[in-house]
Amino acid sequence: MDSIPELMESSNSEHTSMSTDTNTNNNNNSAVLVGSSSSSPVSAPSSSRYENQKRRDWNTFGQYLKNHRPPLSLSRCSGAHVLEFLRYLDQFGKTKVHTPICPFFGHPNPPAPCPCPLRQAWGSLDALIGRLRAAFEENGGKPEANPFGARAVRLYLREVRDLQSKARGISYEKKKRKRPPQQLTPSVPPLLPPPGHATHHQ
Repeated sequence: MDSIPELMESSNSEHTSMSTDTNTNNNNNSAVLVGSSSSSPVSAPSSSRYENQKRRDWNTFGQYLKNHRPPLSLSRCSGAHVLEFLRYLDQFGKTKVHTPICPFFGHPNPPAPCPCPLRQAWGSLDALIGRLRAAFEENGGKPEANPFGARAVRLYLREVRDLQSKARGISYEKKKRKRPPQQLTPSVPPLLPPPGHATHHQ
């Protein structure tokens, strides 16, 4: 069974564009990305990687519930327990999140190191919750009882996104799809007189 750090390293590798740090952590994330891409054949569909990652995430969350004090059963798991899990994962994060008192707060490319904490990147957490939400229902859970879809979890992810966006000076807004080029409309012809009102030339 995968350990928690292995889970998040694998998860982070799928979202390098969102979770890559602007400090020395770049090298770590790059190494994880290279390792994961070289181990799978080029012809393998991305869906199989997704399914493998989802299975690892689900197994790891199950292990987290067993290690919980007191132990938790999945049927008693709530959104609050999911939030505990997400906060627990922060200790394995590799994304530098500057505090408001840091001189590099809001700086996308800090010129020097700082003592600010490392956290899980919002993109990694968001993708993780998406996989666990799907896995819960695939393993017999009812959609209306899905703790990963709880309102508290959605609000927490939104809060993390906004905080990291401000702290790191980057935007997490989705890129708008480019609209197809519009056909040039023909020039409007001059107004013609209505029928029966022909102009008379003198």
